[in-house]
Amino acid sequence: MHSSTEKHKLELGGKITLPSAELFPGQLRVENKEDFEILAKFHGDPTWVSPKDVQASRRVFIYSESDLSDKEILQLKEEAKKTGHDLQFRSSEYMKFRSQKENPLAFISHDSRDRDAVTRTIAINLQKMMCPVWYDEFSLKIGDNLRDSIEKGLKECKKCILILSSNFISNSGWTKKEFDSTFTREILEEKQLVLPVWYQIDKQQVYEYCPSLLNVKGAVWEQRSM
Repeated sequence: MHSSTEKHKLELGGKITLPSAELFPGQLRVENKEDFEILAKFHGDPTWVSPKDVQASRRVFIYSESDLSDKEILQLKEEAKKTGHDLQFRSSEYMKFRSQKENPLAFISHDSRDRDAVTRTIAINLQKMMCPVWYDEFSLKIGDNLRDSIEKGLKECKKCILILSSNFISNSGWTKKEFDSTFTREILEEKQLVLPVWYQIDKQQVYEYCPSLLNVKGAVWEQRSM
């Protein structure tokens, strides 16, 4: 990040928040001239872009874990219209429909006891970022063959997200089968498929469950991180 201070001193004072350099897909440049301006250059594009040159979209998307009533959604839409925006509401039903129609990029393997604390939030946020996932709440329909659906998701996914917790490693049922299937596929395809998410668990517990998992960089779950 660069800033020009020839004419004015740049003082943020907590009033201006820039995107995290680690998360922004490119470079940022601050020009502190008469008109303060932030320029961006995205990876793969040689030009610097100013927000002044980008026409804002009128569409606003709300992704909600709660299913609102039709009356509540219409009320939100009316309020958005007053400010010149077109609001699109995306409920959990929308997430389920997408998961059932798209090939998953990621399979989320978890113990059901961690669903409310961790897994559902990860699934919804990945869907928001246009990453279709296999997640039982979204992907399974009434009457589906559980084994066939899980095996299909594991075969089609690009990555398998393991929600590693005390509940996960003590589960000798489906989570163990899912982990074994993913591990076998890694050997067969010679690819790194596992993306571990550590939730209230330590290295010793992971080592006792599967020593090789300590050699895979994982994310440590914190509620404020999503």
